[in-house]
Amino acid sequence: MAIYDYTVKDRKGNDVSMANFKGKVLLIVNTATGCGFTPQYKGLEELWQTYHEKGLEILDFPCDQFGHQAPGNDDEIHEFCQMKYKTSFDNFKKIEVNGENEIPLYTFLKSQKSFAGFTGIKGAIMKTVVSKIDPDYENNANIKWNFTKFLKIAEKIEKLL
Repeated sequence: MAIYDYTVKDRKGNDVSMANFKGKVLLIVNTATGCGFTPQYKGLEELWQTYHEKGLEILDFPCDQFGHQAPGNDDEIHEFCQMKYKTSFDNFKKIEVNGENEIPLYTFLKSQKSFAGFTGIKGAIMKTVVSKIDPDYENNANIKWNFTKFLKIAEKIEKLL
């Protein structure tokens, strides 16, 4: 299967075919509104404003699996993002990215690109936090925390943290 063979739900529960995004650069991210990484919405919006007309799509999937940091329903999350970060890209339906209820798109994404380590200023903190939850975190494909990003360029998928 390819990324375009999957269907996801928009925040209203309607089916959205990933085929709608053929020919686009996709930045797929699991988000949370109450996380230390939530201010990344500002940078995501800047990317959206700069590159959307050139073919960038940001696919924002709220996820409450990490520290229950995505409270609220889909409309409340959308309103928070618009009010706090003035986002213009839409949020999809809240999902699970790991486990029995993970959506098939994330099963596919994790199969395409494995975990490559934490980066950035908070990398060392994340290693400590995640290793307490999953001591074998470096050796499995699970999403480790909020704001894990997958970048789809042409026929290649990259996993960014």
